[in-house]
Amino acid sequence: MNEQNRCSWRERMTILGEFEAASFLPWIERHAAKLGLVQAICVAGPDRIELDIAGPAELIDMMEMGCSLGP
Repeated sequence: MNEQNRCSWRERMTILGEFEAASFLPWIERHAAKLGLVQAICVAGPDRIELDIAGPAELIDMMEMGCSLGP
């Protein structure tokens, strides 16, 4: 697999639950940066966060798992 194909994945991730978006958003940004992912928060509310995320599929999967476990 060449480098261009590894980085071509993009997903919209939706996180639902009861959380403080103000404290969870910085955690999401730090975790994405640690994984080398590009992310953009689209919606941030008390029970829903939506973000666009791009990078290798394996790392997006790791991000999804991290978000499901929470900070």
